[in-house]
Amino acid sequence: MKADAEYIAELKSNDRKAYAEFVGVFASGIYNVALNILQRREEAEEVAQDVFIKVFQSIDSFDGSCSLKTWLYRITVNKSLDMLRQRKRKTPWTVFVNLFGEDGEEKETAVDFVHPGIQMEKKEEAEILLAAIDKLPERQRTVFILYQFEDMSYKEIASTLETSVSAVDSLMSRAKKQLREQLNPLVYGSVR
Repeated sequence: MKADAEYIAELKSNDRKAYAEFVGVFASGIYNVALNILQRREEAEEVAQDVFIKVFQSIDSFDGSCSLKTWLYRITVNKSLDMLRQRKRKTPWTVFVNLFGEDGEEKETAVDFVHPGIQMEKKEEAEILLAAIDKLPERQRTVFILYQFEDMSYKEIASTLETSVSAVDSLMSRAKKQLREQLNPLVYGSVR
């Protein structure tokens, strides 16, 4: 993989070959981050495309205060969260149509979501975990996904979210606590 400075110089020169190489190197990671946040393939693909459009429109303003990968992930997280907010703002009728389609047949929901990295025998447990993660507050969910699914360090997450490492640590602690509270009854049954 090239150094950030090489990619930036090539992108600023509008080199088509460099553009294609850049997308090839970073597309998978961008798509995975979006997919883990959105849990819908079509939306993750749309976000990934939007991220690369944004990068090429604003490469001249990239100041190098963070790594290129961190900048890409920051854009991806922000665009994914924007899409989640748009999804929540839809009218009740739109939500009904999204769940059941124009023809009344049920469509894929977050619970039915199948991540390509999940083995079939673990599908049920993964669905329960994904549903629990989806219930986390936005910032906790984002930190948890970036740490657990993208193997980002607290420092990288802090840079991506433009916050402090201690804030990331606090968000992660609260996310883990809330997930334990949600998942313990499923694991151990209801406590009397």
